[in-house]
Amino acid sequence: MSTKGAKGGDGAANEKWELRLYTAGQTPKSLAAFRNLKKVCEEHLSGRYEIEVIDLLANPRLAKDHQIVAIPTLVRKLPDPIRKIIGDLSDVERTLVGLDLRRQGT
Repeated sequence: MSTKGAKGGDGAANEKWELRLYTAGQTPKSLAAFRNLKKVCEEHLSGRYEIEVIDLLANPRLAKDHQIVAIPTLVRKLPDPIRKIIGDLSDVERTLVGLDLRRQGT
């Protein structure tokens, strides 16, 4: 499953963001992580992001191949460097800092 953000944005930093969310089926935590990620992306990356959801129940081998040790896990593939955040992304401040969209303590 892949989701692209709506066109728009502020013109500054038109960097494309590629995000990959690893889940395990339609569990409450996995659904919450996707919902929270969409909200953060729309508010902070409108028009500049793509989310790919990978269900590890459908393809468990990818967990080992991609070094996923817990679910849900969000991986920021682009922009470099790669970053990982584990959890349902409900702590928006932690998510923004983890994605490097906001500096810690700002």
